[in-house]
Amino acid sequence: MNKKIGLIYRKLYQHFGQQHWWPAESVFEVMVGAILTQNTSWQNVTKAIDNLKRAKVLTARKLLNLPQKRLATLVNPAGYYNIKAKRLKNWLNFFFKFYQGSIKKMSRKNTALLRQELLSVNGIGPETADSILLYALNKPVFVIDAYTKRILSRHNMFKETDSYDTAQRIFMSNLDKDAKLFNEYHALLVKLGKDYCRKNKPRCAMCPLK
Repeated sequence: MNKKIGLIYRKLYQHFGQQHWWPAESVFEVMVGAILTQNTSWQNVTKAIDNLKRAKVLTARKLLNLPQKRLATLVNPAGYYNIKAKRLKNWLNFFFKFYQGSIKKMSRKNTALLRQELLSVNGIGPETADSILLYALNKPVFVIDAYTKRILSRHNMFKETDSYDTAQRIFMSNLDKDAKLFNEYHALLVKLGKDYCRKNKPRCAMCPLK
């Protein structure tokens, strides 16, 4: 498994090159984006983020003080806007209660303990928590999403019915604990899933992994 995981990475990197993911102007923006991207495309998230920037409220304190209805209006393009506004508020309340709105304080927390804390926030699941840990805080935690599960299952390394933790262990048990590597690998899998390993009409004949 170790060799196969390494080979997949090398093939994808050779084919696609560096992905420069996560696209954001600040660590806080990454955190907000991780919550907004639930069940929607990144294009829609970008529109919602742009709304927050134009309204000049894309800071932790301003979003905390912003009425939830107004926040929902601004994040409308991301879909499920009332739910996502509530989840953002839940996360912001947690962020200020335990870390006084300080990213530095949060980044100093033990990774495993912080992950459990994030998962205790209503509306924050494993993928969102791990995206915050990896992409915002540079913690060596591998993010699993639908693309990753699909690719692994089609290469007989995983069953799509298996758990998030099972898929995560495949990577974290066979790769060096390196946040930069995890970041690049996951971004490459997303690129493969979008361009080739599609849910419907996959382009298997042209796949870089064939």
